[in-house]
Amino acid sequence: MTSACGGTMAGMDLPVMPPVLPMLAKTAKTIPTGDFAYEPKWDGFRSIIFRDGDEVEIGSRNTKPMTRYFPDVVEAVLEHLPPRCVVDGEIVVAVGDRLEFEVLQQRVHPAASRVRKLAAETPASFVAFDLLALGDDDVTGLPFRERRALLESALADVRAPVHLTRITDDPDLAQEWFEQFEGAGLDGVIAKPVAGTYQPDKRTMVKIKHQRTADCVVAGYRVHTSGPDAIGSLLLGLYTDEGELASVGVIGAFPAARRKELFAELQPLVTTFDDHPWAWAQPESGTRTPRSSEYSRWNSGKDLSFVPLRPERVVEVRYEHMQGNRFRHTAQFNRWRPDRDPRSCTFAQLEEPVSYDLTDVLG
Repeated sequence: MTSACGGTMAGMDLPVMPPVLPMLAKTAKTIPTGDFAYEPKWDGFRSIIFRDGDEVEIGSRNTKPMTRYFPDVVEAVLEHLPPRCVVDGEIVVAVGDRLEFEVLQQRVHPAASRVRKLAAETPASFVAFDLLALGDDDVTGLPFRERRALLESALADVRAPVHLTRITDDPDLAQEWFEQFEGAGLDGVIAKPVAGTYQPDKRTMVKIKHQRTADCVVAGYRVHTSGPDAIGSLLLGLYTDEGELASVGVIGAFPAARRKELFAELQPLVTTFDDHPWAWAQPESGTRTPRSSEYSRWNSGKDLSFVPLRPERVVEVRYEHMQGNRFRHTAQFNRWRPDRDPRSCTFAQLEEPVSYDLTDVLG
């Protein structure tokens, strides 16, 4: 266990000790009604904050400490959270009036100097939404309605960059949040059983996320780890107003047999980079393209080379929302669209969420 300064946290003694896997949510298409409380679904890094006096640990979704990446959050915790507590929430970064997940991702960097620079340039906030311990009391066995009341009392005087998430028991208001708050960078609504205890790593909550479809051009593929004759993922593109094919993401969740079938189907479309729309794209041009020599920014050493295809096939995919000019998460295969002209697959088809000021969401 490490402290905010990277030392050993031998002195931390809380009723709930790290690591703790956060409680999870199962997906639903509509907002459930009944004995639920509803909250906005924040688009950031899920984090459990452990504070014991001057010692702070930030646990992540996979329980690995993130403390060193967020010295600004550590400072905010020391200033605003109770002296001894364990709080579940989300670390987010706002740019202007909306959340920006790509900017948040940049905060996870191996160089301490870079971390300090980014903490100053793009400071993070912490949005609290559950309580696991307060003082000497483990409250995970209490129903959520009681944990929430304790959290509200403990954070009654909290100020930015620490926030207490909104909450309602009105499903109609939750539906309004679902529709409005996306414009501020949020990605849905969470429904929590008010009588439920805190259950680490159990999907006891319900998440309702935005789901849309788009027709995309298939411009390349990467092979699967199972062998060179199986498709791992398909690279997707959309045409800009200038007629350039921009990379927007990938799809890749195919059954094993289908991976081999796809490989055979796509071979007639294999081409060279000389004849490919992404062959000459340069990073400084602003067009995000997965060049053959590109390596992943987040997975050091991971080869992202791909086999170029003539951009002639169109696929309809499901996606949640866009982050800049790319799908925020991996898109899902819906169906092939042989009836669509690839050149008609443009950004104009994408639904634009109505802009909404993040400060109104944070209250």
